[in-house]
Amino acid sequence: MKSLTGAEIRQKFIEYFKNKGHVHLPSSPLVPYNDPTVLLTTAGMLQFKPIMFGTEKPPHSRVTTYQKCFRTTDLENVGFTARHHTFFEMLGNFSFGDYYKDEIIPWAWEFLTGELEIPKDKLYVTVYLDDDEAENIWREKVGVPAERITRRDGETNFWAAGETGPCGPCSEIYYDMGPHLDKGLTPGDDDDVRYLEVWNLVFMEFNRQADGSLEPLPAKNIDTGMGLERIASVVQGKASNYETDMLQAIIEKVKPLAAPGMESNPRYTTALQVIADHSRASVLLISDGVQPGNEGRAYVLRRVMRRAIRFGHFIGINEPFLYKLLPTIVELYPNYPEVKAKGEQIRESILLEEERFHRTLNRGVKKLEEALAELGGAKVIPGAVAFELYDTYGFPLELTQEIAQEQGLSVDLPGYKTAMQEQVERARAASRSNLDMGAHVVGFAPTEFTGYGELKSDAEILACLETNSHELRRLVLNRTPFYAESGGQVSDHGVIKAGAHVFEVVDVQKVGEVFVHVIRGDEFGLLQPQISVVCEVEQSTRRETMKHHSVTHLMHQALKDVLGDQVKQAGSEVSHLQTRFDFSYNRAMSAEEVQKVEELVNEQIMQNHPVQTQVLPIEQARESGAVAMFGEKYGEVVRVIGMGDYSKEFCGGTHVPATGVIGSFKVIGEEAIASGVRRITAVAGQAAYRYSRQNEELLKSLARDLKVPFSEIPGRLSKLQENLRNQEKELKQLKSKLALHQVEELASQFKPRESAQGSTQGSTQGSAQVLVTVVEVPDSEALKQIADALASRQAQSLVLLGAVIADKVNLVARVSPELIQAGVQAGAIIKALGPVVGARGGGKPEFAQAGGGSDPSGLDKLSAALSEYLQGVGI
Repeated sequence: MKSLTGAEIRQKFIEYFKNKGHVHLPSSPLVPYNDPTVLLTTAGMLQFKPIMFGTEKPPHSRVTTYQKCFRTTDLENVGFTARHHTFFEMLGNFSFGDYYKDEIIPWAWEFLTGELEIPKDKLYVTVYLDDDEAENIWREKVGVPAERITRRDGETNFWAAGETGPCGPCSEIYYDMGPHLDKGLTPGDDDDVRYLEVWNLVFMEFNRQADGSLEPLPAKNIDTGMGLERIASVVQGKASNYETDMLQAIIEKVKPLAAPGMESNPRYTTALQVIADHSRASVLLISDGVQPGNEGRAYVLRRVMRRAIRFGHFIGINEPFLYKLLPTIVELYPNYPEVKAKGEQIRESILLEEERFHRTLNRGVKKLEEALAELGGAKVIPGAVAFELYDTYGFPLELTQEIAQEQGLSVDLPGYKTAMQEQVERARAASRSNLDMGAHVVGFAPTEFTGYGELKSDAEILACLETNSHELRRLVLNRTPFYAESGGQVSDHGVIKAGAHVFEVVDVQKVGEVFVHVIRGDEFGLLQPQISVVCEVEQSTRRETMKHHSVTHLMHQALKDVLGDQVKQAGSEVSHLQTRFDFSYNRAMSAEEVQKVEELVNEQIMQNHPVQTQVLPIEQARESGAVAMFGEKYGEVVRVIGMGDYSKEFCGGTHVPATGVIGSFKVIGEEAIASGVRRITAVAGQAAYRYSRQNEELLKSLARDLKVPFSEIPGRLSKLQENLRNQEKELKQLKSKLALHQVEELASQFKPRESAQGSTQGSTQGSAQVLVTVVEVPDSEALKQIADALASRQAQSLVLLGAVIADKVNLVARVSPELIQAGVQAGAIIKALGPVVGARGGGKPEFAQAGGGSDPSGLDKLSAALSEYLQGVGI
């Protein structure tokens, strides 16, 4: 088996299917496009669901991808088993009404046994109960023995998108991990550990109806999926995915962070694996726009990060550390450029969440100490206390047990489970009543928003409402300076002070005209109606958010100026870190167009236009030329933001007083997010300054390495590239010359063709000279030159040469005119012998060649195969 890195396996897979006529499409983000049925991308086929369901026409009939995936169904098992992960990559190839079983089954086998050189006797397959067609292909076309094929029922070998819709049988390929793991089970059994599933081939041919009946689809589709981490463990000979290069690099970075002596801790290995998986998952989630929070995918991210932090605690890591792993993860995933591009944002998000959770843990320790002090002489911590620590402070049960054990105490586990069940019931009830947050704020007067003019306001509490978490509350005030998320602008953060107590504002949502503040703290009993509080918005964050919001208006107009009025806003997200603007457009922007947008926006910034605010009747606002914002609903009176004569839009967001305050503007990304929809990401203010500084440091480093001033870097790089091309050309010529030097030695290896009786055959055939050998050459042209040179040394000759060039087996055959007259043809030889090395080709009677061979081991069989072929044609 070849020793390959995960990155090399990924690339081999893509190249293999590109050679089979597939188009390589990029991974879709972990946040699915326009699919409310799932929080996160869980499989490679997710982005193709509309095609599978027949609601969208496929852009290509053959597609291959490596897809970022995220699953949390078995979160508690991650780190404890060899295979469970949250984030993983799925290698896949898809056919939309093109090829079917006859093609994909042999291709899958060829890739595994040829490209990856997995021994054939280590592979087993399963097929659906009545799928005779698939089994026959495996047995007759591929050559898998019947004893290594198992028929399985619909539990494992029939795939369906749901209760109704596209579905079909599947065939799974398993790798035998070794007889030492044998439990008397077969591939696909639930408790089996010997046979590892590595690839699932789904044959999508039916449409399941509401009554359960199956109707044939108009077109049959193929959907395959192979977990990259799993196949890497097979190729690298590792018993666990965590031992592969894709996760070991992270684990090695975590080890020095653990406290001395932790290697003997029974949780040590598990903790390392949890941290490796969860840190990687967190980075990839944040790079796709997810931020830690308390709902939906934001809560998934927070839960994963906090689990990693808790396991860090188990091995003595008691300070923020996940952010230190970011550079290693960036290096591991150059194929996802968004990870590197958003590195600073990812670092800030991770560090902020770590610091926040460490504060939470500290509060939990304090609460536990108080609970221990109240025990008196009791030796058992009540289950309700242990659960409160978990539910309110994120304090894991294991940590409570660990501290209790140190003091000779135990935890009431039945009481803990009872408290958890009660919380589940409360959550169910709350979820029913929380379907609409508005149910909690009916009857309250509209909140007065003071945040346009001030960032600190006195206010009066109207209500403090419970949430599903003991750690959070929803606070309704009569007035507030906190901006509520709307119009693409994220909510403000900051604090609300009630006397000496401080509560953190983590989110603000708007229900009608009522602002609902989501706050974190621990003394919620103080927050009673009519109590006065002081609201303070975090100034630096609001200031940078304002810059990004104002610059988004300028960018919107600049896009129209450069690309035309067909540009329509399709969404946006404005924060203190960046602005992300989605717009309708049917092609990628050119570098020149992006540059022009930057120039136009920066020109408007430098003109320092006053930012004017008007409140107008909606019809008057429309007549003034103001542009409505995407996805917003408006009343009879609207707020209009104008920037000189350049931009005028409906907008309720917060803005700078003049465009000059923005400072500068830079586009950092432009990409497609859906058919006909582009996304442009840009930075302004402090974020633009940091971006420029990062690039400047990069240029300084490059200039130092090249030993030239900034201005000469392009010329120096061009010269280096030219030198490299010349050296590669010279090296190729030298290799060709060295290859030709083999001719003298090889010429002595010609052998006369013997008859079946052992004597040299008479006439033309009796003097035939045959040479079969393997040579080392740089390219196919050198292989041909050697064959020609050897043939010229012998009359009535047959030369068959093999070589491995760029990991592919190549063959050439050269036949002299005398042997052609005797019935020997080079083209026929290549067609007959190409399959021995997994190659295909052909040619003329005197010369033929084959390439793309996937089985180098077949080179050793060439001589015997040629002899058998010649005997078969009577030579």
